[in-house]
Amino acid sequence: MDDSSKLQGLEGRIEVPVVETQSFKNRIMALKLSNVSAREWFQKTREGVKSWPEFIKTDRFKLPQSVAPVPKRIVKNIEYFQGNYMFIFLGLLIFCILTSPMLLVAIGACLGACYIISLKNADKKMSIMGREISVAQQYAAVGVGSFPLFWLAGAGSAVFWIIGASFFVIMAHATLYRPQIEDGDGFDIEMQSVETV
Repeated sequence: MDDSSKLQGLEGRIEVPVVETQSFKNRIMALKLSNVSAREWFQKTREGVKSWPEFIKTDRFKLPQSVAPVPKRIVKNIEYFQGNYMFIFLGLLIFCILTSPMLLVAIGACLGACYIISLKNADKKMSIMGREISVAQQYAAVGVGSFPLFWLAGAGSAVFWIIGASFFVIMAHATLYRPQIEDGDGFDIEMQSVETV
C-alpha cells in the first residue's frame, strides 16, 4: 500500500466550532448548580435582574413625603429588583473575603481539604483502624476542624458585616427609589399646595 492511498482515506472536512465570546455577566449566569430547587431559584433570580442603568437612575430617587408609602415602596422595589439586590449581596461578600487575608486563607484551607478528600475517595474509600469512613463524615471532620481557623480569622464578624452592609444598602435603595406608577394605583402621588385668593 503506497502513501497516496493512505492519504486518500484520511481526507475529510474538519469543522471547528465557533467559539462565542461571552461577557463576564453571561459567564457568571451560566453557572451550573446540582440541586434542582437551588438551580430553579438561581435561574429565576438570574432572569429577574433588571438593567443596571434603571437600577441606579438618579432621577427616580426621592425621599417619600410621608411614612405611609414606605412599606409599599419597599415591597414593590424588593420584588422588582430582587436579582439586582442578590448581586449587591454577592459583591459585598466577595469584597469582604478579598479584603480579609486570614479569612481568605481559612477558606482556601477548607476548600483544599475538601478537594483532597474528593481525590482520595475517587481511588478508594478511606478507612481508619479497619473501619470505613464515609465521605460525609470526612467533610464533617473538615468542618469541625476548620471551625477554630474560621474563628481566628474573624468569620463571625465578617458574616455580620456582610448582613448589615447588605441590609443597609438594599433598604436605602428600596426606600428611596420611587417605583413607576402601575395600574393607576396612585402610588406615591405628590400633592401640591393650592393657594386661595
